[in-house]
Amino acid sequence: MEKSNRQVISVSDLNRDAKRLLESEFPILYVEGEISNLAQPGSGHWYFTLKDDRAQIRCAMFKNRNHMVRFKPRNGQKIIVRGRISLYEGRGEFQMIAEFLEDSGDGGLRRAFEKLKAALQTEGLFDQAGKKPIPTLPEHIAIITSPTGAAIRDVISVMQRRFPAVRISILPVQVQGEESVPQIVAALQRANRPSVEKSGEQASDPFDLILLTRGGGSLEDLWSFNTEPVARAIAASHLPVVCAVGHESDVSIADFVADLRAPTPSAAAELITPDGDVLLDSFNMLTQRLWQLMDQRITDGSRDILHLRKRLRHPRAHLEELAQRLDELERRLVSSINNQLERQQSRLDRYRLNSPQKAIDANRVRLGYLREKLIGHSQSAIRGRSDQMINFTVRLDTLSPLATLQRGYAIVSSEQDGHIVTSSEDLQPGDHIRARLKSGAVIAEVTSVEVDTVESTDL
Repeated sequence: MEKSNRQVISVSDLNRDAKRLLESEFPILYVEGEISNLAQPGSGHWYFTLKDDRAQIRCAMFKNRNHMVRFKPRNGQKIIVRGRISLYEGRGEFQMIAEFLEDSGDGGLRRAFEKLKAALQTEGLFDQAGKKPIPTLPEHIAIITSPTGAAIRDVISVMQRRFPAVRISILPVQVQGEESVPQIVAALQRANRPSVEKSGEQASDPFDLILLTRGGGSLEDLWSFNTEPVARAIAASHLPVVCAVGHESDVSIADFVADLRAPTPSAAAELITPDGDVLLDSFNMLTQRLWQLMDQRITDGSRDILHLRKRLRHPRAHLEELAQRLDELERRLVSSINNQLERQQSRLDRYRLNSPQKAIDANRVRLGYLREKLIGHSQSAIRGRSDQMINFTVRLDTLSPLATLQRGYAIVSSEQDGHIVTSSEDLQPGDHIRARLKSGAVIAEVTSVEVDTVESTDL
């Protein structure tokens, strides 16, 4: 009998291999289609068919995944399924295991959300450095929300339970729809003014904090809080803004821009209001501590007073001591003054005995004598100098050349160079001479020169 080379496998092996092949070859996929044949058994899992106008595929979404879906699926609803391809081995059915469902209309909103988020993040509107601190004990809180929603009831309930003293002002706005965005922006701007109108009255005290909140809903319901005008109004607020939009899994652009994001409205009320019981306990503890410090201070003060009282002298004794000291100083002052007067009187008496008048009179007589003596000596010296001058004058007249000229002599000088001619040897015939006479002078020419052999004597 001829052996066969066929390899025979079981149905379960085939389905298992097919399942392994499908799961390994196909990554996570996003598939868009319409829900039909939706089944929700008691196990909590969801089973439905995803179809379009030409084909369909079975889908399963298990309980641990479907509780994260924010909407209630229904037949005929168009959705986007994120999941992986698999095979149900028991029936050999090709299927898709869904991990996340998204309403088909949310897709465009999600892309717009991501685009705006990226743009605002680039501008720095999400930076932690720009976040304003949340006041620890706010006195006046502005709540921007719908006045008829469940969120405001939860917030007021929590605040009244935790800290009834806090003042709350509700700035009513629509939280979804076309009119919601301008209303939210206007409310944020009003809250930042020094005073706001509330119930027809002018509020006198400004707000310390703004809470922007609403309940949960689909991405489309929450879209007002994903718009650029609301984001920029939050960023422009000089008051700190706390944002609590939707459920814990809902994240909005307003959450990123706000100074603090709370997962739910109730959680926001918990975060922004202090616990009154804790504050009361702290107050009681501080009060007790203050009384203890006061008692200790009083005890220490009493002990110090007692100690000082023992050291304190009666003021009368001190005054008597000062009076005695004053009398002693008065006696010393009087004695010092008397001694000073006696010394001054003694000096005055000495001045009287040694009066300078006698010396002045004696010096006046001596001065008269010396003046007469000086005048006599001056006159005698003048007369002596006068006689001496007369004698010198006579002698000068005797020796003067003018006296010689008076006797008929002449003074001869060379006409050329003006030197005095004393010898005939100094002249030659033809020389011109000048003869000074007693009166006037004569210019003459030498015609001949005679030389004496006998020396002449001086006149």
